[in-house]
Amino acid sequence: MSMRVRVTRQDDAPALLKLYQRVARNPGGLARREAEIDIGYIDGFLSRAQAAGVSYVAESDAGELIAEMHAYSPGIECFSHVLSELTIAVDPQTQGSGVGRRLFVTFMRHVVDSCPDITRVELIVRQSNNRAIRFYESLGFQREGMLGHRIRNTDGSLEADIPMAWIRGEAG
Repeated sequence: MSMRVRVTRQDDAPALLKLYQRVARNPGGLARREAEIDIGYIDGFLSRAQAAGVSYVAESDAGELIAEMHAYSPGIECFSHVLSELTIAVDPQTQGSGVGRRLFVTFMRHVVDSCPDITRVELIVRQSNNRAIRFYESLGFQREGMLGHRIRNTDGSLEADIPMAWIRGEAG
């Protein structure tokens, strides 16, 4: 698929709102449900990523945002070496086409090359999302345990979250 990856801008917010709502329609696509995604949520993570983190979008040849990824420092001195709250949203129509991998590789290359103080990037993934777990492991992330009964699914069942991390010097 032809696309370009670029740094996210604040004026991407309306298009990101639509993207995140599309992704949230698929169960397990995001932790937030579609009704929980509003412009305040989008503006919030964009502001935090621009102030103390990293955010990239993938844009189709037609100029449509088809994926976004961000993470930011929690804002606490003892965690200043960490990027957390990592979120990646890939349009369901383009999942499996390499968009997410290209976005992730660009993101991590930026961390490695331009953020020497960042020694840890962390994320959390649903236990049932084996495809995502394998994807993150292929990018050098390691499993760090399990947070049991943390996610309440739409059917009321509970499942675990799997914390994963990339650690500078330990990952490829």
